[in-house]
Amino acid sequence: MGFNATEAELAAKADKRMQQALATADASRDDYYDSTPAEPLSTQDINRMAWRSLALQASFNYERMQAGGWLFTLIPALRKIHRQPEDLSNSMRMHLEFLNVHPFDVTFLSGIVLAMEQNKEKLSTIRAVKVALMGPLGGIGDAMFWLTWLPICAGIGASLALEGSLFGPILFLLLFNALHFGLRFGLAHYGYRTGLGALHLLKTSTKKISHAASIVGMSVIGALIASYVHLSTPLQIHAGAARIELQTGVLDKLMPNLLPLGFTLLVYSLMKKGFSPVKLIGLTVVFGVLGKLIGFL
Repeated sequence: MGFNATEAELAAKADKRMQQALATADASRDDYYDSTPAEPLSTQDINRMAWRSLALQASFNYERMQAGGWLFTLIPALRKIHRQPEDLSNSMRMHLEFLNVHPFDVTFLSGIVLAMEQNKEKLSTIRAVKVALMGPLGGIGDAMFWLTWLPICAGIGASLALEGSLFGPILFLLLFNALHFGLRFGLAHYGYRTGLGALHLLKTSTKKISHAASIVGMSVIGALIASYVHLSTPLQIHAGAARIELQTGVLDKLMPNLLPLGFTLLVYSLMKKGFSPVKLIGLTVVFGVLGKLIGFL
């Protein structure tokens, strides 16, 4: 009983210290209180990160997408890297920001981020690298897994199953997951080594890399707006007997996808004013339904 009580007291004290750190940590701080690079992570640490990445989408939501699973993936390594509770809380807060990446090649990004965390790079630099890489990794993952490897494995398994072989679905799972897990763990170690190899460059060119990553990230966001935000109007402009389509005759000639861009900027401005993503989703639904009913959209 005495041993259990001692364990409970230690756990309570640790929890209290963490709560105090979360309350006092400076959210606007861009660097860590302890800027001394941490000890390198072990192979077991990287493998543990890769295993935990399987839960990347366990808490998927439309506010922060995969942020909860992303932080769950990194927590053991972050605890080993950041000894000061304030640094750990600032790092955790940053990694709870929006993230959306392919779940199979996410470990490459995790490895790079952990190498940067180990070197105590600035939070803005780590954030910029995350934003710059999550879009390209999503496209590569979709092309490699969903559009290539999955149809190949499914075709082989289905052909055997149609012939009455019970080995068909088993072979499908074996083939698909051989590449899946091979890349998941291989990319984790490769990403970490790549990050370590680039630390000198990061240290001497932090501002340039952060600026370049920000440019790439903004380009990705711009492409996502044009691809995923669909907004058009059927309104017409009447000038005597002439009728001009407002969308194709005016807006598209000024700038293609002008309405999606404007709506995105409106949502961004409302978010900056304190509107929660859940409220913005509700407003978007109401705006879409009303716009359709009155003939504006």
